[in-house]
Amino acid sequence: MPVTPRDDPARREAEAFVLALGNALHVAGAPAHRLEDAIRELSPRLGIEARVFSSPTSILASFGAPEEERTALLRVEPAGVNLERMSQLDELIDGLGAGRFSVAEAGVRLAAIERAPNRYPAWLSVLSFGLASATVARFLGGGPREIVAAGAIGLQTGALAQLTFRSPAAARVFDWLASLAAGLAAVAWAWAIGPLAAPVAAVSGLIVLVPGLALTVALTELATKNLVSGTARLAGAGMTFLAIGFGLAIGARVAPLVGARVLTLPLDHLPGWTELVALALSPVALTILFRARPKDGWVILVSGAVAYTVARVGSNLGGPELGMLAAAFATGLLGNAYARVARRPAAVPVVPALLMLVPGTLGVRSVSSLVERQVIPGVELLFTLVAVAGALAAGLLFANLALPPRKAL
Repeated sequence: MPVTPRDDPARREAEAFVLALGNALHVAGAPAHRLEDAIRELSPRLGIEARVFSSPTSILASFGAPEEERTALLRVEPAGVNLERMSQLDELIDGLGAGRFSVAEAGVRLAAIERAPNRYPAWLSVLSFGLASATVARFLGGGPREIVAAGAIGLQTGALAQLTFRSPAAARVFDWLASLAAGLAAVAWAWAIGPLAAPVAAVSGLIVLVPGLALTVALTELATKNLVSGTARLAGAGMTFLAIGFGLAIGARVAPLVGARVLTLPLDHLPGWTELVALALSPVALTILFRARPKDGWVILVSGAVAYTVARVGSNLGGPELGMLAAAFATGLLGNAYARVARRPAAVPVVPALLMLVPGTLGVRSVSSLVERQVIPGVELLFTLVAVAGALAAGLLFANLALPPRKAL
């Protein structure tokens, strides 16, 4: 489509829509390379020339030829992943690119998407925090006491998330508040129902905060040459690790108050079939936490089972790095195939599956060890974390090479 004149009203309308779309994609949790690619591919179909630069805290867009370009800057805040909104935006981009509706109609649809309330009520989101934490406690080898304590701490974290969401000032320190509360609560639960492994319960109760997914996305952005966004996201993940490590360290300091009721490792072990139960329940919680459509629950279940099984088998055969590489590769292939067949974002199956691989627990243990002045174990865990996260990022990139992703999201 030919580029329209600079002062053409249609061009101004298209540019305004592109800015609104970029903001909506950012709020939905699209990484920098996906956001930039989607707008770059859509802009020529709208008759405009656009160059977009995205970071976790800003979107910079330039319109027109370099000698006459107009630049706009949007200040944005890092947001969580909203898979339903991402699917709706993907459908919007497809429809607009195919000419099924005009830019004005697309603007109306975009405004409706942004105004739509969350599908899941607050109380259900809080319950999903607890369910996700309980299942992760089982994946980490926890026994009945660790699972109960992790579920309770997850509910506590979910309730704090709902309370701090209403206050921007409180939201900025949410990671620190939730981590401190989890560290103390784990010791309290050890006193109430212990003995139990308080670190397992605390990390599981904070699993939604553990930035394993953010770390993987950051490394993927760095690998795709989105250096500013990847570096900023990496720094944000590091701060979250520090906050969680601080909370666990405080919990370790008060642990002597309850004596031998705080253990390093779980005392009880559950039969193997309970892990399958956790694997079946985890996608239910992840569907709600990532605000996916209920009808997408089946693909989240399949991708989670594939990722976890491949990671377990690969780790047993060649170590955690090989297991994560194979799991990310299999998950990436599944996501790209799903995107091509169902014409939905590949993020729907990929993002929840990556969270189930929980590489971020290594980072939490590393920071906690460093805070407790256990330098050598902390550094060893940190290097293992970087290797595992790198394996996840490499697996996703290799999957995109083997089966190129569908355009858009």
